[in-house]
Amino acid sequence: MTPRLRLLLGGFVLLFVALQFVPVDRSNPPVTREVRWASPETRALAQRACFDCHSNETVWPWYAYVAPVSWRVAGHVEDGRRHLNFSAWDQPNEDADEVEEVLREGEMPLWDYVLLHPEARLTGAETEALIEGLRATFAADPPVPRRRSASPEPGS
Repeated sequence: MTPRLRLLLGGFVLLFVALQFVPVDRSNPPVTREVRWASPETRALAQRACFDCHSNETVWPWYAYVAPVSWRVAGHVEDGRRHLNFSAWDQPNEDADEVEEVLREGEMPLWDYVLLHPEARLTGAETEALIEGLRATFAADPPVPRRRSASPEPGS
C-alpha cells in the first residue's frame, strides 16, 4: 500500500470514528395517550409496519447507532412522530387524514425501512385491513385537530 493511500485510508477511518461522536437523539418519550384501537388486529398491523417511526415505542436497530446512518434513521423517526404519533394521541396529529392515501400509494412504510425490515411489508389484503381498521379507529377516537394560528385582523 502506498503511503498516500495509507494516509487517505487513515483519514477516512479517523473521520468515521469522529462522526460517531455527533449526538443523535434516539429517545423514546413516554406514551402520553395511545390511540384507542378499533381492534387488536389493526394495532398489530400498525405495530408491525408503522410503530418504529410513528410511535414512542421505536425499536432502535444496531445501525441506528452508527453514523452517518444513525442521522437518517433518527431523522425519519423524528419526522414520523411529528406527522403522526400513535403514542401521543392527546396532541395534534397533523397527517392522520393522509394515512389512507400514503398507504394506498405505497409511500409508507418507506422503501428503505422495508428493505431492512421485511416484516413491515404488507400484502395488499393487509394494507386494506390496516386502512379499514384505521378508518374505524379514527372514527371512534379522532385525532386532536391541529391548532390554527389566528389570522391578523385586517388593517392592524
